[in-house]
Amino acid sequence: MLLTWDDAVVERRSLGPGRLEAPVVGLGTWNRLEAAARDGSAMAVVDAALAAGASLFDSSPMYGRAEQLLAEALAGRRADALVATKVWASSAHEGRDQLERAVAFFEGRVDIMQIHNLMAWETHLPMLEAARDEGAVGLIGATHWSPGAFDELERVMRTGRIDTVQLPYNPREREVERRILPLAAELGLGVLVMRPFGEGGLVRSDPGPDALAPLARFGIRTWGQALLKWVLSDERCHVAIPATSRPERLAENAAAGDGPWFDDEARALVSRLAA
Repeated sequence: MLLTWDDAVVERRSLGPGRLEAPVVGLGTWNRLEAAARDGSAMAVVDAALAAGASLFDSSPMYGRAEQLLAEALAGRRADALVATKVWASSAHEGRDQLERAVAFFEGRVDIMQIHNLMAWETHLPMLEAARDEGAVGLIGATHWSPGAFDELERVMRTGRIDTVQLPYNPREREVERRILPLAAELGLGVLVMRPFGEGGLVRSDPGPDALAPLARFGIRTWGQALLKWVLSDERCHVAIPATSRPERLAENAAAGDGPWFDDEARALVSRLAA
């Protein structure tokens, strides 16, 4: 049966007090936008994201040609999107080159510029602060995927010099609940969630429609939606950025970006199904 999501409305959340609002479902480009480009569908993926309201796009110079492909797909409609990308460099010179390239790709402004995996963050922060003062960067963020780096991430958060963090969170990866999410809430930082599908592993363990039936009252029709709504029902999380190379997935993902949100019982059910 073909499922349609014509009535999907994506909630928007502020990335901290007084900061820009973003749709709670966006699009990650790690591995996927280049894959879409190989079969000629990169433009269709971006089109579908914009049409669904999943209009925050996350990229990085680490992701091959993803920044360039995204910029090409947004040409003429840059104002319709929020772009989050990254500096991923061990030296100030390389970081400056990456920043300037991203700003040029995205028509003079990057909405969220993040330090990827905290690489040389003390070197890059002054550069990003200057770019923010000049209007080339909106918000400054820091990212990391590994719990082993969360002590350092916490130290960066406590400097008061960043606006957002990006981290992994899903029913099988919950280390951020211990310290990072509470601290982000305390400091008023925006939270972008990577790996809501566990890099695809969680999606492949779909429990089936009968197991999902108790979640129908929350608008859930697929396992992917259940995983996204599990993340976003924690209101300390502002945006989930699942990656896909399939245009038809964008509307499905976006349909998970509106209430009603899971209560504790529903979140516990999804956690059990994912275990």
